[in-house]
Amino acid sequence: MSSEQEHNEKKEQLEGEQGGGQVSVEDDMIETNWHEVFDNFDDMNLREDLLRGIYAYGFEKPSAIQQRAIVPLMSARDTIAQAQSGTGKTATFTIAVLQNIDVGQRYCQALLLAPTRELASQIVKVVMSLGDYLGVSCHACIGGTDVRADIVRLESGVQVVVGTPGRVYDMINRRALNPSGIKFFVLDEADEMLSRGFKDQIYDVFQKLPQDVKVGLFSATMPQEVLELTSKFMRDPVRILVKRDELTLDGIKQFFVMVEREDWKLDTLCDLYETLTITQAIIFTNTRRKVEWLTERMHSRDFTCSSMHADMDQKERELIMREFRSGSSRVLITTDLLARGIDVQQVSLVINYDLPSNRENYIHRIGRSGRFGRKGVAINFMTQDDVRTLREIEQFYNTHIEEMPMNVAELI
Repeated sequence: MSSEQEHNEKKEQLEGEQGGGQVSVEDDMIETNWHEVFDNFDDMNLREDLLRGIYAYGFEKPSAIQQRAIVPLMSARDTIAQAQSGTGKTATFTIAVLQNIDVGQRYCQALLLAPTRELASQIVKVVMSLGDYLGVSCHACIGGTDVRADIVRLESGVQVVVGTPGRVYDMINRRALNPSGIKFFVLDEADEMLSRGFKDQIYDVFQKLPQDVKVGLFSATMPQEVLELTSKFMRDPVRILVKRDELTLDGIKQFFVMVEREDWKLDTLCDLYETLTITQAIIFTNTRRKVEWLTERMHSRDFTCSSMHADMDQKERELIMREFRSGSSRVLITTDLLARGIDVQQVSLVINYDLPSNRENYIHRIGRSGRFGRKGVAINFMTQDDVRTLREIEQFYNTHIEEMPMNVAELI
């Protein structure tokens, strides 16, 4: 079979009604059919108060998925967007939805579903931050919280509801959430939701929505179940794929430092300290305990740094982030859990004190430097035990990590 025939057959397989056919793992890529790219938020014709929220949030330039997917979804096209985690998907659909909220009306106009309570809560934070100047109302409708409180809040009128499928369906059934005014229905991490067996619940929710609801589907991979879902839910969807090796590792110089023993990492970090404070640096470790230990050790050697982890309360974390964003604190030690949430434009150096235990998190971490096309440097501390992990990261991202040169300070 010619490669063209193969290509066309694959295309038909992905575009047709998804019957019992299987799509292999290598094929879980959608075929892009939308090529319009907006390099700036200013060019997207967004409302002024929404733009203010975007810039206040710390975004300067849209990421690859934001450049492509905000406009079709906000222009009321059904949209399937496939991009790896950590590429700005949440902000993509949030901006598209907020552009269309009638803030003069109190009823629910957008329903965003996520597979976990934590992700739903995180989406609410993004909606509230980006929609700050619009005065938009938003509520997390998730399991494990007081049902009565949910009902009262929803009945008082909420414009954007973010939730997990079970609780949202329950609220619709109890008539606390009226779906008749919903204009946008978005599934985040759709691949994960469907693999967790939410499929029937999602269908049940969808049945309750207005006929002309616009559907946004955001996912890191597009397995068979997701494609089946698209044919049932969506009308002539825009399809956008940002491939893994297109995730902007360009512009970020990546190095490793070979450290013979784990105990010697601390001395290596202290040797690099002057280099860190030329700019602002984030140092990642793999555990909360390690964050505390490393911060304490640095302080005992009279090095200034701040730290943040998930066990700190929200107020404390917000204060630390404010200091870091303003530049009054220059070195921040943290864990992966916060890798996705930290979006600081001026960070141009990331140090992986520990290599991430999950290779997908590598992009989350070093993507903090050189945010969307800026220059940055990532330094990975590596013991003999980490050699294989580093090679796997290189292979996974189709990238090259070389040994750190002596003049690294000149590169930052």
